[in-house]
Amino acid sequence: MSTVVYFAYGSNMSSARIRHRVQSASAVSTAHLPEHRLRFHKRSLDGSAKCDIEHTGQPADRVFGVIYTIHQSEKVLLDDHEGLGNGYEEKHVSIHMPDGDVMIALTYYATHIDTSLQPYHWYKEHVLRGAREHALPGEHIAMIEAIESIADPSPSNHAAELSIYPDVVNTAQERLQRRRDALQKR
Repeated sequence: MSTVVYFAYGSNMSSARIRHRVQSASAVSTAHLPEHRLRFHKRSLDGSAKCDIEHTGQPADRVFGVIYTIHQSEKVLLDDHEGLGNGYEEKHVSIHMPDGDVMIALTYYATHIDTSLQPYHWYKEHVLRGAREHALPGEHIAMIEAIESIADPSPSNHAAELSIYPDVVNTAQERLQRRRDALQKR
């Protein structure tokens, strides 16, 4: 079966997130894209910021991410989730593997940019979980942690987005149980 090599640098770095979207996604390695920097400035339809790889041309700049393979037949699902043609376009980039090899991969870049926007807390959480899961460099994780984020005006959307993580579901269930217990003690 034909596969697509995909470089994820934002929320899709999280294995749970991408597999929720594209079941065939399989992590291959970490990598970095030189002469780019990670920005949270892609204007999303929900009014928040999403990740982008901004080309700087500066050799010292790099964006770390995760290489996935997906079945060619599921690329249309990834395109749909990424908003291909609606704020993101695709391009093929030369990514650098940890062993120094260079590989060509598909990725998405923002075409609708608004630097005044911030990501929602849940979106930043997806990005951080992926970066930590794949043990990206500490300074890259620290840079993501330093990004200011805002609450989604829809708490149910926040809960739904993070429900793919068992520890979040368990924590939410524990909070609900504590509330029930407190109400019963009254």
